[in-house]
Amino acid sequence: MPTQPQTALKPARRSRFFMRWYSWLLLAAAAAYGLAFAMHWDDRGVLWVLERFESPAERQESIWLPDYRAVIDAKVLPGMEKDEASDLTYDSQTNTLFSVMGKNPFLVELTLQGDVLRKMPLVGWSNPEGVTAMGNGLLAMVDERNHLLSIVKVDADTRELNIADFPKYDLGPSKNQNKAFEAVAWDARKRQLLLGEERPPALFGWNSDGSQTLTGDKQKIASDELDIRNLSALAIDPRTGHTLVLSADSHLLLELDEKGEQVSFMTLLGGFNGLSKTIPRAEGVTMDEAGTLYMVSEPNLFYRFEKQK
Repeated sequence: MPTQPQTALKPARRSRFFMRWYSWLLLAAAAAYGLAFAMHWDDRGVLWVLERFESPAERQESIWLPDYRAVIDAKVLPGMEKDEASDLTYDSQTNTLFSVMGKNPFLVELTLQGDVLRKMPLVGWSNPEGVTAMGNGLLAMVDERNHLLSIVKVDADTRELNIADFPKYDLGPSKNQNKAFEAVAWDARKRQLLLGEERPPALFGWNSDGSQTLTGDKQKIASDELDIRNLSALAIDPRTGHTLVLSADSHLLLELDEKGEQVSFMTLLGGFNGLSKTIPRAEGVTMDEAGTLYMVSEPNLFYRFEKQK
């Protein structure tokens, strides 16, 4: 009986090879889409396009994050490798920065160049994740694990802080108790503390006269502009009143205007905005009155960004 030529088998082998290649291509495409969806790259793409249509005058009236470049890139905060920098704030009266360490609770005062001036143990805090300067030596701090907001007084002689000595406010339950309130920023214009839940990202406002007393209860601020994986920190630009929203998981810093709408963004990946490497886990952000931007990243890295004219 005549045998089938071996060449007749080749189309079948090609077909199986093609199907395997096609399946891997579909899998890679699905994975890429999933990653892009999770990281909100589609939203960033839309915002990037919209940024191109902003006029010079509109850019001047905003923070305009695309113009910022790192001038201090991943400076190591000495002796804090195991402490986990969680947030920082600018104090206009001392012209210094204050940062909280979450794993081993303490408050550290820094120069604007990221040099350590003093460390102050935080007695009674469990996991301080957010800090903001309110003026007159007052700092509001959020303890994520205990769901507490405390307002402390710090002066030049302070060497230690005990939570029992200061007023405390219960932040209440969160949808995700393990990813609860993590961010706080003092909005002097609106006379309120702006609070942020980590996941799902959400904003709340709590009125204050700028003292250690809060009035009423916190109120949720409706927003559909928080298309980020998590919310790590908040800051208010004292010049424009715009809000900075930091996301460690999305490697992103967002600018929202006074209506809560997105204006600009900055990616925190290596090769962008003067960064030599990706910021590992950006946990804190603040801005001074000159518009200089500061960040801290876990475990103990300091960054300073300046706007290029």
